[in-house]
Amino acid sequence: MGNISSVIKAIQDIMRKDVGVDGDAQRIGQMVWMFFLKILDDREAELELVEDDFQSPIPEPLRWRNWAANKEGNTGEELYDFVQNTLFPKLKSQEFLNSPRREQAQVVQHVFADAYNYMKSGTLLRQVINKINEIDFNNSGDWHTFGGIYEQILKDLQSAGNSGEFYTPRAVTKFIVNRVDPQLDETVLDPACGTGGFLTCTIDHKKEHYVKTRSDNDVLAKTIRGVEKKPLPFMLCITNMILHGIDTPRHIALDNTLSKPYTGISEKDRVNVIVSNPPFGGIEEDGIEKNFPATYRTRETADLFIAVIKRRLKKHGRGAVVLPDGFLFGEGVKTNLKRELLEECNLHTVVRLPKGVFNPYTGIKTNILFFTKGEPTKNIWFYEHPYPEGVSNYSKTKPMRFEEFQPEIDWWGDEADGFKARKETPHAWKVSAEYLAACNYNFDLKNPHEVEDEDLDPMHLLEAYQNTQNDIQNLRDKLKLLLSDALNGTRK
Repeated sequence: MGNISSVIKAIQDIMRKDVGVDGDAQRIGQMVWMFFLKILDDREAELELVEDDFQSPIPEPLRWRNWAANKEGNTGEELYDFVQNTLFPKLKSQEFLNSPRREQAQVVQHVFADAYNYMKSGTLLRQVINKINEIDFNNSGDWHTFGGIYEQILKDLQSAGNSGEFYTPRAVTKFIVNRVDPQLDETVLDPACGTGGFLTCTIDHKKEHYVKTRSDNDVLAKTIRGVEKKPLPFMLCITNMILHGIDTPRHIALDNTLSKPYTGISEKDRVNVIVSNPPFGGIEEDGIEKNFPATYRTRETADLFIAVIKRRLKKHGRGAVVLPDGFLFGEGVKTNLKRELLEECNLHTVVRLPKGVFNPYTGIKTNILFFTKGEPTKNIWFYEHPYPEGVSNYSKTKPMRFEEFQPEIDWWGDEADGFKARKETPHAWKVSAEYLAACNYNFDLKNPHEVEDEDLDPMHLLEAYQNTQNDIQNLRDKLKLLLSDALNGTRK
């Protein structure tokens, strides 16, 4: 396969010629359901080789291989009529659920519930299909680029970042999962899973470290949980799960995690591990905050997610969450959340990331909070992640790399012994929970080992000089007043 960006661009260029597709959002929606069917078919081809009695949930005439795979196959009006009047109606129908593989059929139907065919030209539709057929998703070199498909899609969807939705760099998701280290049988949830970046990293981690047998694979599949409220990333997440061997991702829900009443979260809803980058900077719809106790009521999305994440962890469950700097120094609801994190969890580590990690979507500085529920915090370790040598910012061509986190991994230690092996370094320092409480839970602490660079900006220097002159003049005025009072007192 060629460069993934060039394939996506070629598909979009074809779609721009179609009178039925209006704007990036429709182009993306069109691409996603097509990628889904292609990926599902590639995965089924693999399963047919290892399962003698394999049956697809999709009827034979509707399988990708039988209407799309042949580049000289149906085109024009014949292809358009098939997609519009046969493929979509049947995959959305209740009759489709009579498939022998009902659970898999439900997943497919769920994906197509909010999917549409926007293209009007069967000829252009065939051209798009032929471009998609250039990708072999049974080739590991191709399917590992699936995250790149979504990243490219996000880049092209200009409004993508307006509600706090950013593609989490793989270096960050891999580091978080590496440190949380979910065991084979531990349930792992991302309550704002997007396209499933954290969940696929979890699958890869478990396969690398803990999966030894086919039955282990079955155990793994049952432990993956995700919730996503928007149809497009939900479809991409389902597709991503199938690519990673979760053939029936029934624990991925199209829903809004925040719509469930906070007090309605019970033990059956709790999990062992939560890893997430919840949307930040976004505002929730009216009424969502009423699902929460008064101390948490806000429409700030990230704050509500922190409350839910804490609630949904089992005792001794582990959480790792990406949050913006504003959470560290924010007050009001944020203060309540930080106080309760310290009182109800061991918030043992905050990794402070530099600016630009989420470029080109946002330059906001972010942090990773690592905590374990069930015991109060005694001390928090802060680790300020530096740029690599020679790098002053990240970009699309020079993104953050997982290897950069090796110093943190070497320094990390073991929570079981209270991280006794940890030492203060130029990038790491420890702060007591009592100190943070006395600071009204302001976690936005400067690195005590860092010497601030001298500010030589001429305007700033002139401003500082003027402020100094003003201070001197104020002291002179006070001194004159004191001398005047003293002299007047003497004369009396």
